[in-house]
Amino acid sequence: MPNSSITIATANPGKVAELRPIFAELGIEVVGLSDLGTPTTEPDETGDTFEANATIKAIAYAKQTGTLCLADDSGLEVDALGGAPGVISSHYSTDGRDDDRSRGERDAANNERLLRELVGVPAEQRSARFVCVMVLASPDGEILATSRGAFEGRIGVEPRGQNGFGYDPLFLVAREGVGPDPVAPDFTRTSAEMPPDEKNRVSHRAIAAKEMARALVHRAR
Repeated sequence: MPNSSITIATANPGKVAELRPIFAELGIEVVGLSDLGTPTTEPDETGDTFEANATIKAIAYAKQTGTLCLADDSGLEVDALGGAPGVISSHYSTDGRDDDRSRGERDAANNERLLRELVGVPAEQRSARFVCVMVLASPDGEILATSRGAFEGRIGVEPRGQNGFGYDPLFLVAREGVGPDPVAPDFTRTSAEMPPDEKNRVSHRAIAAKEMARALVHRAR
């Protein structure tokens, strides 16, 4: 799908910034909702899976903007917590309820809760992964493509790093090329300490985006 444009159905500038260079490599321009200047109403994310919530958002925003819309639902799964926070990752501190705090305040509260719940859990049992599911919808509500990516790591004991958002400062990752073993002894840096270009190659969102981009190119042939 060269020389085309899709709308990233999010108000999170961090997500748009991460996705833009990934799709640009295949000639696909991405714009955020704020770039369109079209009034939109955020849909209720009532699904109990990443796939369901991504579908809800993709269809809702595609119909409202009249553009091809790519929505993602992503979150953190911690094995020691039975897969939590999962679909409520962005509002974990309030058990999934919206509140009026800023994104930064909410991220800090979510991280604080996660650390409390993992107190006493040894490093080898703190395995976790970021998961991202992407869904592309047309203005008439048709689902054109879906993709999924996972980024393995483990949860540290304190936040570190300035690159990223959400749980990035707690998410320990291996050195590039070491492998995805979540209990490897060399998990010494966080996702928030990774250079953006490296993160764009290996993150859950990068994996899902690259799979989506390949699907779009194949569809256009």
